[in-house]
Amino acid sequence: MDFELDDAQLALQESARRFAAQEIAPIAARCDQSGEFPRAVLKQAWELGLSHVCIPAEHGGTGLGLFDTTLVVEELAWGCAGITTSIMANDLGLTPILLAGSPEQRKEWFEFAGGEFRLAAFCLSEPEAGSDVAGLQLLAEKDGGDYILNGAKCWITNGGEAGLYTVFATLDRSARHKGICAFVLEGDAPGLSPGKKEDKMGQRASDTRVVHFDGVRVPARQRLGQEGEGFAIAMRTLDSTRPSIGALAVGIARRALEESVAYARERRAFGTPIAGFQAVQFMLADMAKDTEAARLLTRQSAWMIDRGLRASKHSAIAKCFATDVAMRVTTDAVQVHGGNGYTREYPVEKLMRDAKLMQIYEGTNQIQRMVIARELLKE
Repeated sequence: MDFELDDAQLALQESARRFAAQEIAPIAARCDQSGEFPRAVLKQAWELGLSHVCIPAEHGGTGLGLFDTTLVVEELAWGCAGITTSIMANDLGLTPILLAGSPEQRKEWFEFAGGEFRLAAFCLSEPEAGSDVAGLQLLAEKDGGDYILNGAKCWITNGGEAGLYTVFATLDRSARHKGICAFVLEGDAPGLSPGKKEDKMGQRASDTRVVHFDGVRVPARQRLGQEGEGFAIAMRTLDSTRPSIGALAVGIARRALEESVAYARERRAFGTPIAGFQAVQFMLADMAKDTEAARLLTRQSAWMIDRGLRASKHSAIAKCFATDVAMRVTTDAVQVHGGNGYTREYPVEKLMRDAKLMQIYEGTNQIQRMVIARELLKE
């Protein structure tokens, strides 16, 4: 077991750290307050190879493994979780094509942008089917050799900005998981229309919307895998992307810890820096140990997936633990800052708002605990 990063990984980590400090952090507060979508920054990340990290080089990606992706994601999340979520959504939207696409589909859909910057979106959640994926209602009715999609998806990252959508729909609502299919659509498909941008508590720089499907015609060649395999494709996708969510949470927690240490050294009470008070020291110590543990669990699960090992349990543990840590650490960071932490003058209140979503998206932490328990009982 070797915890040392090699020279290439260190260079990648440093590149992401520099980009986060120079390009993301300076605009994070502004984008949070205005809700503007920083497309230019996302394009810069793509040009530097900090987006599409897990996508093979022959398909226009960086061609690195999931472990390397966690190095990048942690650094970017230090700058802004919302911007990083939109960057990561590209890999999420493209992963089903990697997992289930034929060679012809991979060639077509990874080259559809013609080498230009295009965003992807992963359309799984629905108004009545979030955690209960098998209960999704978006209907795919067969019409000759095509499918007609009717319904809606919600909480779709990059929903109003994407040029490509991977979409999960059912042939038979009563069949639950057995009726689900996966499809790939271009963003300008007739009948596909994004709704209004959600006005969220946190991660406000990320574009999140309802996406409507009104008689969208999809040729059979745009179906991934066989009919009824969509549920399995979605679950495999989430298994392989959860370590990245853990890494994003670690980045948030690390930023909150760094801000708290710096503040504790400067803020004085009773004639001395508050860093000298044991009550504050114990909070900082707990924040540090939990962040370190979250990083190790995240990297372990990514390491397993890179080696083709079954990692459903470990990726769920990493996502659940790391995102719970991010919520605890950011809450404590606000406490260390006292009244100042409750104002927008200091970044910790944004970090706390951003962290909350981490416990909800890509499978709530209650669902992660169900996955962990299921895997334990299966063993």
